[in-house]
Amino acid sequence: MYRKEVRELVENQWRETATVVLLGEMAPEYRVPGRRTDGTVKGTRLVRRFLRNTLLVPIGAVVNIVLSIGGGGAANIFSRTGRITGTENSAGVTFADTCRTAHTPWLAFSQSHLALVDTGDPYTTPGEALPAKVLWQATAPALPRMSIANRTITWSDGSELRYHLSIEESRILKNSLGAT
Repeated sequence: MYRKEVRELVENQWRETATVVLLGEMAPEYRVPGRRTDGTVKGTRLVRRFLRNTLLVPIGAVVNIVLSIGGGGAANIFSRTGRITGTENSAGVTFADTCRTAHTPWLAFSQSHLALVDTGDPYTTPGEALPAKVLWQATAPALPRMSIANRTITWSDGSELRYHLSIEESRILKNSLGAT
């Protein structure tokens, strides 16, 4: 349902065929000067970080142990999916920050366009959901370079986002690209 809505939205705007993939929860590891690995700016939210470190980290350690034993493998509730590198105000960091604001981020791309689309709260029934909304987009010639095989987007300023796709989304992407 949402995939079709996102595809129709961008294809109507771009007037060309688009491919759409669900990014899922975007929580990349930030490797950016002036940012913590969770993307927050260093030197801000000090009280919140203190409380988190004194309360949640010990609880998270216990949960990790329980999940590791119960699941039969290593678990980490603090793990991040993907990675963003670049300078503080680079295009890739702006894109990653925008991804973090999306409830349900979708990546839509075509020969001459790339967009980040949000379909809102994933727990809303389709009839009550707000319409899909383009949060960020780029058009040729200012289009970042995409490597579908490596799951990376690289901007001209050198910033780069490595993103993760679920197994199901990887299969859908492979099928949709094989059909074109």
